[in-house]
Amino acid sequence: MRRKDREMDREFGLGIIDKARYGVLSMLDEENGPYGVPLSLVREGGTLYFHSAKEGKKVSGLAKNPRVSAAFVGDTKIPENYTNEELDEILQDESQAALLTSKVFTTEFESAIVTGTARLVADEEEKLRALRLICQKYTPAKMAYFDLAAKAGINRAVVYAIEIEGITAKRKKYGPDGAELKREQ
Repeated sequence: MRRKDREMDREFGLGIIDKARYGVLSMLDEENGPYGVPLSLVREGGTLYFHSAKEGKKVSGLAKNPRVSAAFVGDTKIPENYTNEELDEILQDESQAALLTSKVFTTEFESAIVTGTARLVADEEEKLRALRLICQKYTPAKMAYFDLAAKAGINRAVVYAIEIEGITAKRKKYGPDGAELKREQ
């Protein structure tokens, strides 16, 4: 990672995965071309789970090459580090122009990238547990209906697991004083 001052630890990255509404799975397709697909991913310990139809570009690609990465984006926002009056003052002093690119035309963000190998979940108990975890994350208010839905749909879908082999996390965030927070803050 080029900006080591923005690098965050593994636990921070796992937290991003848990709160992200989706992740983007990147892989090679059957022809070894790049393929990225947004998915509803859930984490249990050091394993990510997602469900899929039984066939398609993703399934064919994973059968040929199961090495993947998944990217997750947490909170983002445009910082308001300066008032309009302060920005007007910066306009009068060209030597402060760099502040515009570093603190005005920028975005606060947090992200995590995971690498690993996808495997098809064959064990029915693990598959059902993974589907339950996915539903608990995305449709928690509907869990009373999960058992019936799972019974009707478990054989129409497949579930994949990705053991997290590597994870990097990064953050850019400003404090109340307008200074960028570094990883130890």
